[in-house]
Amino acid sequence: METETVRTRPDVGRGGGRAARLTRRQGVGSLVAEAAGSPLRRTMAVGQLTLLSVSATLGTGIFVVLGQAVPEAGPAIVVSFVLAGVTALFSALSYAELAGMIPGSGSSYSYAYATLGELVAWVCGWCLILEYGVSVAAVAVGWGQYVNELLDLTVGVTLPDTLSAPPGAGGVLNIPAAAIVVLAMVVLLRGAKESAVANTVMVAVKIAALVMFCAVAFTAFRAGNFTPLFPLGTAGMSAGAASLFFSYIGFDAASTAGEEAKNPQRDLPRAIILSLVLVTALYVLVAVAALGAMPWKRFEGTEATLSEVLVQSVGGGSLWPILLSVGAVVATTSVVLTVQYGQIRILFAMSRDGLVPPLFSKVHPTTGVPRANTVIVSTFIAVLAALVPLGALADATSIGTLFAFMLVNLAVVLLRRRSPEAPRSFRVPFSPVTPILGVGFCVYMLFSLGPDTWAAFGGWMAVGLVIYWLYGIKHSKLGDRLGSGDKVGSGDKVGSGDKPGDKETA
Repeated sequence: METETVRTRPDVGRGGGRAARLTRRQGVGSLVAEAAGSPLRRTMAVGQLTLLSVSATLGTGIFVVLGQAVPEAGPAIVVSFVLAGVTALFSALSYAELAGMIPGSGSSYSYAYATLGELVAWVCGWCLILEYGVSVAAVAVGWGQYVNELLDLTVGVTLPDTLSAPPGAGGVLNIPAAAIVVLAMVVLLRGAKESAVANTVMVAVKIAALVMFCAVAFTAFRAGNFTPLFPLGTAGMSAGAASLFFSYIGFDAASTAGEEAKNPQRDLPRAIILSLVLVTALYVLVAVAALGAMPWKRFEGTEATLSEVLVQSVGGGSLWPILLSVGAVVATTSVVLTVQYGQIRILFAMSRDGLVPPLFSKVHPTTGVPRANTVIVSTFIAVLAALVPLGALADATSIGTLFAFMLVNLAVVLLRRRSPEAPRSFRVPFSPVTPILGVGFCVYMLFSLGPDTWAAFGGWMAVGLVIYWLYGIKHSKLGDRLGSGDKVGSGDKVGSGDKPGDKETA
């Protein structure tokens, strides 16, 4: 195919100002070519990609956060799950279109780089670090709680709170939470194919556990538990949805595997949408079963929530709570594994672009894994899981996720205008209305989060901007090409993702 002439804006050549450097963009074709030459190994088919997203999503809200979200909304938590799922669906459609166009490891970071410029891409990447890294820590905390529940149900002993509970809930150092992160690191270091096999087994176990929970809980179902449906009003329902949005992070995990997918343009959109639909259906079903079996006011203060529901509805001596706790331990293990995988791939993409140190993009020749990246990220998350309370982790994850999703929806609108004829293996229906609704839902839920969460997020963003200003803007490989007088993307072909004249560098 003939290569089109590249159009470059006049403010981004040699000597471009600081503002031009902040808004420079990578061409879509450049990103596609970069992904095609990736040292990562293409081993994942559509089934494994779907299970990757299901694994990263299914478990967090149901097994870990449900006990904290129900007191905020009451029985309306069922509606909260639907609201959070619809919000996620709008963003999932946008992710599906962009993943088919740009099948790299950077997820929404790469999409923002191609549409909104380097500074916004950095902000998006920094949000993803918050979304993925902090959520792993939060799920690891929940894992420790279910391990304690399982020990109590089987042998009648538990680990002391000082060494197993989250700080703020009687704990000092949460050793089980740190231990599961280290265990996931060991699995990830073996390679993507081996990690996918382990993940498949764990997904099957946790789906079976949730189906078992529903079957048992429905035997104690009481319709009166849903009256009134909105005891805390629609504001409570919105607050519950904002907290539960934490439980929907992960459906985009397939997009971080773009460079390890066998046929990314075809399989990534399918995996993203299919995983979200499956997870939402299970969430709503489990929430209905749980609220029907136990009055909503009794969820306050519960930790291993679903196990507690079974203990109170079918009796503490039953085998069902034990089986549920086993399933919960496996479920949260799979979430830790897959979300940790996504975090590592995001940093891999940012490092390859020069925005973070090159150590994060070095791939081991034998395993095909970014080894140093995996060890550093896992160590950081393990420390976080051991020292930070669960509630703070979950809310911080939600706000980072909502910002990233908002940027993905905007990216679809911009690329439709700039590259209307570019090849797309999936197209968001009713664009631009659908992605604009996605932005609106994200904004609505952002303002349902509390001021403490916003303050923490502001601090996180301030730290990120300082790092970008001191390191990223100076080491950006896109900036190196601009500084040498090159036109970024001049070797890209239109057929790989851009229309003629679209590969601007700012």
